[in-house]
Amino acid sequence: MKFIDGGVTAPIGFTANGIHSGLKESRKTNDTALIFSDTMCTAAGIFTQNRSQAECVKYTRKVVATGKAQAAVCNVCYANACTGEVGYQNAVRMATSVSQEIAKTGVSIPKENIIVCSTGIIGQHVPVEKIEASMPTLVKGLSKEGHKEARTAIMTTDTHFKECAVETEVGGKTVRIGCMCKGSGMIHINMGTMLSFVTTDCAISAEMLHKALLLSAEKTYNCVSVDGDTSTNDTLTAMASGKAGNKEITGEGADFDAFMEALNALNTVMAMKIAADGEGATHLVECTVNGAKDEKTARGLAKAVISSSLVKAAIYGRDANCGRILCALGYSGYDFEPSKCSVFFSGKKNSDRYADALKDGITEVASKDPAERIEVVHNGVGLSFDEEKATAILSSQAVEIEVNLEDSGSANGRAWGCDLTYDYVKINGDYRS
Repeated sequence: MKFIDGGVTAPIGFTANGIHSGLKESRKTNDTALIFSDTMCTAAGIFTQNRSQAECVKYTRKVVATGKAQAAVCNVCYANACTGEVGYQNAVRMATSVSQEIAKTGVSIPKENIIVCSTGIIGQHVPVEKIEASMPTLVKGLSKEGHKEARTAIMTTDTHFKECAVETEVGGKTVRIGCMCKGSGMIHINMGTMLSFVTTDCAISAEMLHKALLLSAEKTYNCVSVDGDTSTNDTLTAMASGKAGNKEITGEGADFDAFMEALNALNTVMAMKIAADGEGATHLVECTVNGAKDEKTARGLAKAVISSSLVKAAIYGRDANCGRILCALGYSGYDFEPSKCSVFFSGKKNSDRYADALKDGITEVASKDPAERIEVVHNGVGLSFDEEKATAILSSQAVEIEVNLEDSGSANGRAWGCDLTYDYVKINGDYRS
């Protein structure tokens, strides 16, 4: 397996584009994106667990329930959430507009096979007529290079575009998986204000594609927390064209395992990109729990640590306040023995906290160099340690909190977050403007 360029257009058969439709006066960059497959794909999706769900989520649930999709359209600025029947019909209009414009190229796609996503302000209607007016330009510009325009068109408070692609071998055939996503705030465990679009040329049934998304999200996207809020709009979809030519994956086995390995690597990068780009963040924070009785416990403990507002604030202040970590572990609801728990801080200084942390972060974010690692808790007891060294470590742009449980088991788990800064409040204090 290797990482490649191309994002969502890396797999065979996919093109994309992004344009500025003028949805909001203050927005001067791309605001509408389209992904297109030249053949009908198997499709799957995972959606927000918030009971208040956007109208586009309700529509797209019906699309992926068919197991088929051929395009995905997304707008920013307006979330199309809490907008009632008018909002639902606006989602239908977006799909219809794509269907009608694609038909002019000689390709017929029913609107029922077009994924629709929105993100932005809740409670206000999408000016869908502007998207309809821009659709000819959006479709005409579809290309293999269009992922560069699409990846910026889905950004809201994101400061970096987020995309990735991998290449692997499945059943003796070269298979590619691409992705672009957005997410910076209103993010907590169950994906959050996250839109993620996965494309692949692997031949895989809709049922197994859905299973792959569920398994992968559990240890990647669902291990991220920025601010404790789960969104109305979070959506993770996948389209598989089958053009790689492998024998279709219809059950578990070596081929499914190979696909999962690549998908997990891809989604791990994307999860870390979201955490690193949390609203107002200055640090990417990874918590690794080792020696838990099972993976669910390890991930649950790690999630509790990176979700703690007090831990986040301490990281921002470069304060090695180990008591906050023990506290978060203790209220997590997961079983462990505090008297057998040790905690370390590790740091990695990067010229670019974002790119370098991700490049090195598939296996590890933090350095294991003793000069960049310090133990602050041993067997459940806080230690006296070099405060200057600890502060220097916590000044790193990527910080790891390592928790070792000495008597529980052999399972490991990770979760990702960021620090909590004054800028987070500033960004969300006037979000609508």
